[in-house]
Amino acid sequence: MEKRKKVKLYSASSEVSHAIKNRTIFLRARTVLKKAPFTAWIGMVVFMIYLIVAVFAPFFAPYGEAEVFAVPYAPWSDEHILGTDQIGRDIFSRLIFGARNTMGIALATTFLSFLLGGSLGLIAALDRSILDQFLSRAVDVLMAIPSLIFALMLLSIFGSTVMSLIIIIAVLDSTRVFRLTRSVSVGVVVMDYVEVARLRGENPLWVMRHEILPNILPPLIAEFGLRFCFVFLTIAALSFLGLGIQPPTADWGTMVRENASLIQFAAYDITAALTPLLPAAAIALLTVAVNFIVDWFLHETSGLKDEN
Repeated sequence: MEKRKKVKLYSASSEVSHAIKNRTIFLRARTVLKKAPFTAWIGMVVFMIYLIVAVFAPFFAPYGEAEVFAVPYAPWSDEHILGTDQIGRDIFSRLIFGARNTMGIALATTFLSFLLGGSLGLIAALDRSILDQFLSRAVDVLMAIPSLIFALMLLSIFGSTVMSLIIIIAVLDSTRVFRLTRSVSVGVVVMDYVEVARLRGENPLWVMRHEILPNILPPLIAEFGLRFCFVFLTIAALSFLGLGIQPPTADWGTMVRENASLIQFAAYDITAALTPLLPAAAIALLTVAVNFIVDWFLHETSGLKDEN
């Protein structure tokens, strides 16, 4: 017998309800953004500028990332807006490409750390057995070792490639994500709706996805912003120490290290002394902007109301 094909009937009511739902989400988002404080707007504008510059770096940069010119340490001019570095590369172009490289690697590392630490944290919270004890003690051991020193040791062993940098920092940073995910999930696992879902025979993956994860998203999203800042600063610190992103790839931490000697010429040329401070200022500005957004998001999701 031939199988009957299921015909999807058009329903005007479903279309209307779907449109109303989308409109409600849009209106709620617009209302929340209208109530956002001035600092949150500053953070969002700065982050969007950084993101646009990072995505369209080849269009904004006047020269190539590793393009070398004849004059090293050239002063600020119309040809080179922020001068050149010690081998004649345009600093303004490298600042732009550094945004793409540093932010891209930081985002990839943060996503991987949340995928690893969040998944293991949910599993440990749902299965309170020997697996939970094993994962918790392993995380305690990794967190007892200073992460920067541990990262330096591992990078010196496995090499300072982009892939090893992402994997090593993601694994070390996932310990913090694991601890947060497990701590907030333990309080949700004991709720009645989770017990009902398990009694219905739902598999653990379904319970984690539909019952636990939606109820722990706000603290995880806020933690994502904070982890991004820490990962971003860790990559910059490793590059400053020579074991992060390797030349000729542009990176803000490497640019600070390469041009640090120009500070001693501040008495003769103030613009030369400002050159190593430019990538440092870019790092600080992005970190402050993300923290502004995270602080506002935490306040919105906490349920606290401003006193008039």
